[in-house]
Amino acid sequence: MTFAESAGGGQSMPSPESAPKSRPRSWAPLLAVCTGYFMVILDVTVINVAVPVIGRELSASLTGIQWITDGYTLVFAGLLLTGGALGDRLGNRRVFCSGVAVFTLFSAACALAPNAPFLVVARLVEGLGAALIVPGSLALLQQAYPAPAARSRAFGLWGSMAGIAASAGPLLGGLLASTVGWRWVFLINLPVGTACLVLTLRHVARSPRHAARRLDWPAQCAVVAAVALLTAALNEAGRRGWSAPAVLAGVGLAGLAAAAFAVRERLARSPVLPPSLLRSRTMIGGAVIGLLFNFGFYGMVFTASLDFQHQRGFSALGTGLALFPAVAMTMFASVLSGRLTRLTGDRPLVISGMLVAALGLAGWASSGADPAYPVLVAPMMAAGFGTSFALTGSTATVMGAAPPAYAGAASALFNTTRQVGSATGVALGGSLLATATHYNTGLRTSMAIGALAYLAAAGLAWLCVPAKPKGT
Repeated sequence: MTFAESAGGGQSMPSPESAPKSRPRSWAPLLAVCTGYFMVILDVTVINVAVPVIGRELSASLTGIQWITDGYTLVFAGLLLTGGALGDRLGNRRVFCSGVAVFTLFSAACALAPNAPFLVVARLVEGLGAALIVPGSLALLQQAYPAPAARSRAFGLWGSMAGIAASAGPLLGGLLASTVGWRWVFLINLPVGTACLVLTLRHVARSPRHAARRLDWPAQCAVVAAVALLTAALNEAGRRGWSAPAVLAGVGLAGLAAAAFAVRERLARSPVLPPSLLRSRTMIGGAVIGLLFNFGFYGMVFTASLDFQHQRGFSALGTGLALFPAVAMTMFASVLSGRLTRLTGDRPLVISGMLVAALGLAGWASSGADPAYPVLVAPMMAAGFGTSFALTGSTATVMGAAPPAYAGAASALFNTTRQVGSATGVALGGSLLATATHYNTGLRTSMAIGALAYLAAAGLAWLCVPAKPKGT
């Protein structure tokens, strides 16, 4: 059965007045959703290579440069659960389209920024748009492709967008900044965002709304505070060290905010997620698996990028090309896992993917003091393949554990934990490189820790990811 065949009729059953007049082509919802998700994740990494040029042209201070990059991530990560709750309450398609519109409009504002403070504010609002896009993306795919095989393939392709965007960002950012100018780093979002909006409005069915469900603002504020404080502390840990007072205070306050969220969820009449889901081994296990493999993959991409540029003398463009083997494997692995999942179920794919990725990073860690680049190609391919191969199953696990009415919130939880994993992997990698006696020692230690995270994810998958359902 092809993707198109298994996805036929892949729209949910909205009320007659909200149903599209014509049946959408089966690939159109996937293309619309993945375009929006790719745009969001690309904006996390594409700026890194261009920001030195931006700082020089806008006469930005070091603090201003940091906020240009970190402000977007802080708002994005902190408001994901809010975006998911809004999607469930107001309709995921409506909130997704609103996020795309905000993101596209403020990308234009970033491109036209006359000074650094203006750019920082525009980036913060861009992060808000991203937080509205990402939770709805998975919920819309679950709605559009109800058949398990088609849904798994859609989730796999959605997941591969993250790996491709993360690795292609430095390449694209360096290419644009060195040719047409840094403003095009943001201007490219205009046609992409417009296309995403048109495709979504035309081919994605309207989502059911649960307007009677109230937004629990105290819980939402606690989540925002916890994620923002933790992300900020992790970013600072990469620069100041893990024992810095600001880092310890940030982690401690984030813990208090998380505890306040847990208490509020027990008392709330309309919690962000039902207590039964927060106690679900499948739901929480899948979310932690997402945290662990993002920790390993993004830590690898970050430290490898620094190694290629600072130690091997690669240009930004050369670094992007050097990371291409990992990127190429993400798309291949997502397609393969989507096809295999109906035969094997999710658990074998998640476990085997994590073991392959662990083997890759362990190979890098044991490759010697100064390995030649060709020696590193296989470890990068293994990490890219394994992460994407496992992402399909872990995504399906989390989304399958939640009822449709909470699809946006479940997606938000999964993506929030993944963002925390990414921030932790980058911060720890940066800290190890900065504090190690020898640069290569820090690099290899980072890879070894990433391998252990993948192994832990494999063990957790054995316990938490359901076996192959009967009848599939």
